[in-house]
Amino acid sequence: MSSAGASPAAAAEDSLPNPLPRPQGELEALERVWKTPRGWRIFSAVNNTTIGLFYIGTALLFLVLAGVLALLMRTQLAVPDNDFLGNRAYNQIFTMHGTVMMFLFAVPVVEAVAVFLLPNMLGARDLPFPRLSAYAYWAYAIGGLAFFCTLFFGVAPDGGWFMYPPLTSYTYAPDSGADWWLLGIGFIEISAIAGAIELVVGILRTRAPGMSLAKMPIFAWAMLVVGAMIVFGFPPIILGTLLLEIEREFHWPFFIAEKGGDAVLWQHLFWLFGHPEVYIIFLPAAGMVSMIVPAMARVPLVGYRCIVAALLAVGVLSMGLWAHHMYATGMPHLSTALFSAASMAVTIPTGIQLFSWIATLWRGEVRMASPSWFLLAFLATFVIGGLTGVMLAVVPFDWQAHDTYFVVAHLHYVLIGGMVFPLFAALYYWAPLVGGRPLSERMGKWACALMFTGFHVTFFPMHITGMLGMPRRVYTYSAGLGWDGLNLVSTMGAFVLAAGVLVVLVDIALHLRVAGKVRANVWDSPTLEWLPADDYGFRSIPRVDHRYPLWARPSLADEVDSGQHYLPGTATGGRETIVTSPVEGRPQYVLILTGDSWLPLVAGAGTAAFFLLLTAKLHAPAVLGALVALGAIFRWLWATDRGATHAPVDVGDGLALPVYASGPQAHSWWAMVVLMLVDGTVCASLLFSYFYLWTVTPGAWPPAGHALPAMSSAAAAASLWLASSAALSWANHLLGRQSSKGALALAVCVGLACAVAALCVQWQGHAQNGLDPTVHAYAAAVYATLAYQALHVVVIAIMGAYTLARAFCGLLAADRRVTFDNTRLLWQYTIGQGLAIIAAVHVLPRLAG
Repeated sequence: MSSAGASPAAAAEDSLPNPLPRPQGELEALERVWKTPRGWRIFSAVNNTTIGLFYIGTALLFLVLAGVLALLMRTQLAVPDNDFLGNRAYNQIFTMHGTVMMFLFAVPVVEAVAVFLLPNMLGARDLPFPRLSAYAYWAYAIGGLAFFCTLFFGVAPDGGWFMYPPLTSYTYAPDSGADWWLLGIGFIEISAIAGAIELVVGILRTRAPGMSLAKMPIFAWAMLVVGAMIVFGFPPIILGTLLLEIEREFHWPFFIAEKGGDAVLWQHLFWLFGHPEVYIIFLPAAGMVSMIVPAMARVPLVGYRCIVAALLAVGVLSMGLWAHHMYATGMPHLSTALFSAASMAVTIPTGIQLFSWIATLWRGEVRMASPSWFLLAFLATFVIGGLTGVMLAVVPFDWQAHDTYFVVAHLHYVLIGGMVFPLFAALYYWAPLVGGRPLSERMGKWACALMFTGFHVTFFPMHITGMLGMPRRVYTYSAGLGWDGLNLVSTMGAFVLAAGVLVVLVDIALHLRVAGKVRANVWDSPTLEWLPADDYGFRSIPRVDHRYPLWARPSLADEVDSGQHYLPGTATGGRETIVTSPVEGRPQYVLILTGDSWLPLVAGAGTAAFFLLLTAKLHAPAVLGALVALGAIFRWLWATDRGATHAPVDVGDGLALPVYASGPQAHSWWAMVVLMLVDGTVCASLLFSYFYLWTVTPGAWPPAGHALPAMSSAAAAASLWLASSAALSWANHLLGRQSSKGALALAVCVGLACAVAALCVQWQGHAQNGLDPTVHAYAAAVYATLAYQALHVVVIAIMGAYTLARAFCGLLAADRRVTFDNTRLLWQYTIGQGLAIIAAVHVLPRLAG
């Protein structure tokens, strides 16, 4: 087995951080602090294992619900001229099937698996923001179930899971169905981004001591890349849903051609999210495969570094493939050629992963258990999906196959073949971590056989029906077109596929029970998640010197479980983990984690209520839901910036670590930076929309009848933004000098007043020119940028007030400044964004003449 770092022999000779015997009562104190609530209080738990299981279970529920909708669709299409479902009902079911599968199952389930597995896989006791994970889950679960229930009240969306305008505009879809989609998935977007922030910071900052990036498990690499993809891939759809909802509610014509808009803009924004989402779904599955294959083959993964490079390459290339779905919109030939080449190029790093898995299986002695069978089903199925993807990357072929059932077949070969089969392999592989024993081998193999057979019987004929001309998204068809028998076969296969999924669910119900302490490395797996674990994770945090620590050091499980590694108890009387450096994994400080609380559930329910009640036009209750969510969030934040209230603690090896850090070393600073990247991508998508509308508008920009405000107003606004920045720097200086609270409050208030004044100057300049956002897309785009900036001013005002409240309560000082640092980061970003908007709206049109 190849080594990364110290050799196994050398590692065995190292002295352990904490020798035996351990102090009496140390383990009992650790168990008491981490004990999971029982009964109905379990809903207040924030531990990653509990939240991860809730998350996985809810995602599987949505898989079942979406699968039932698929069976209804296939029943309708089984024979020609069927009247099992009407047109409207079919469109609603079709829309909800795609939406639930993509937004409520596919992305959440990979984040759920990561929340459950990553802390133990990385050697941490929990992720760095446990309540954020719990909040993300509750917003997703409550909102998702409420959204699904729109089917039962006749208000479900029916415009397709892609919601293309103008069919979803207020003219052609005046009912509330589209609004439920546009606002109803807002909580899903928030949940996904909250999860991404948690995972990115957790992977980079809470790895076990010694676990450098070069020793990190492949699944962690995959989730790190996916976290970055969510950060940059989700903002365009967030912006797109906002713009379309604003158009529907206030008639700002972003997508209406007669008023300067363009429906193709929605396609750009949607597929800037939609195509990366395919890889957001696939890469975690690929990471799972890269973890399971070595364990099943009993040899190290072939080409570790090549797979890491491939994951990074897929992440980068996938962000440039969005127009792969838009060849039929009339794009210039040069653009289609570039996107076609990029679509083919992404197959190279994907192929590297496939050949690495095959080489590992070939090199080892494969244990043919249920996970292995699901892996083989994945390899066979995903390769077919990849090949049809290359076919669709060829522009002339895509023109012929576009919007036919060939695309439906390709999509499902990639998503089910590339994600569902690996997911079920993962369920059978990691199930012993939950219950201490594997699931039924007999039922697992039957399930795999039924799913594999049913899948190919369902979707392979769709390639043929597509080539025979059957369009997608139709609820019925006439007899005699050559599609009758193929559709009947597909319907029969769908029920066989569903039977396979049912076998897995029955297996879980019969044989999976949540155990207490689990010590069950049934596969002789090499990575840290197979160490003995309880509510607290590991008894002690291991020192890592190898990519496969359990193979390199067979005694590691006993050493960790007896408390001989780092932080064997609770050093501060609370929940803790070690924060390490992002590259080398050097210990930096002990992070005191937040404990169980009802606040995440309250905040999640308030967030879901805000979006759902807003959709129902119940504005006052929606505002109340938002206030409840904000109140709960600020209440849990109040106890997090503790300062250096505890002396440095000895974690082992004579290493004394502080229990507090601020500035770039603090884990919350990293979280704020990731959040700013999300924010900046939303702003970049908004400016992209502005410039796109500029390019499709004939003549000058602004168009005739719309004048730019005087340059003096832009200069005044820019000066005020710079003054706000100076005031914030003054506040930072005062905090460092421990100046009076009054002086600090004055500096913050001056900075906020300058920000408000800058926004008002910009707004007034356009209003005086008579700019009306309902008349032309130019005016709508300009006011959209100002509205987005206004939202930021409101946010920094709330954060500034919160920071001052902490100051006047004696909770802010030069050595207790994380709250101020985070507020300052977002505030300075807001100033930079304001200057960028001024340049886009005022300066560039003048330079362009």
